[in-house]
Amino acid sequence: MEYFLLLLSVLLLFFGIVGSILPALPGLPISWLGFLSLYLVKDMQMNPTILWITLIITIAITILDYVIPAQGTKRFGGSKYGIWGTNLGLLAGFFIPPIGFIVGPFIGAFIGELIYDSTNIKRALKAAFGSFIGFLASTFIKVFTSILFLAVGIYLIIKNISIWF
Repeated sequence: MEYFLLLLSVLLLFFGIVGSILPALPGLPISWLGFLSLYLVKDMQMNPTILWITLIITIAITILDYVIPAQGTKRFGGSKYGIWGTNLGLLAGFFIPPIGFIVGPFIGAFIGELIYDSTNIKRALKAAFGSFIGFLASTFIKVFTSILFLAVGIYLIIKNISIWF
């Protein structure tokens, strides 16, 4: 059973990276499940603090994943309408994975800004571009953190490898 959990943890940590790139998969929660399965390995010497810290990081970044595109819209001059449009576009994107996660916030911010001021298409495009930049930033943060989680997981496995052989 220990070898199964060990293999499962490595696979989950790896697929966490893939899930951080593909918007339809929850990358960091998958990576955290890799830590949980690693923790459940009977002879693994793993401090439970690592499990709690990675859980807090996972929750924080998962929340930020929804906040950052809206903040990108705001940073690029978007109004509250553009921010609401970004959030609604993100929700609508759930129904058209994986492209909906990318295009949804962009279109939502654009439409929101056009509702706010239908004469200023340049401003609407700028706010929509900010939403896209926010999406790229949040994806970068997720990928970086998932790679870091994988590195920590591999370190823990290598550190404990003498126990199994």
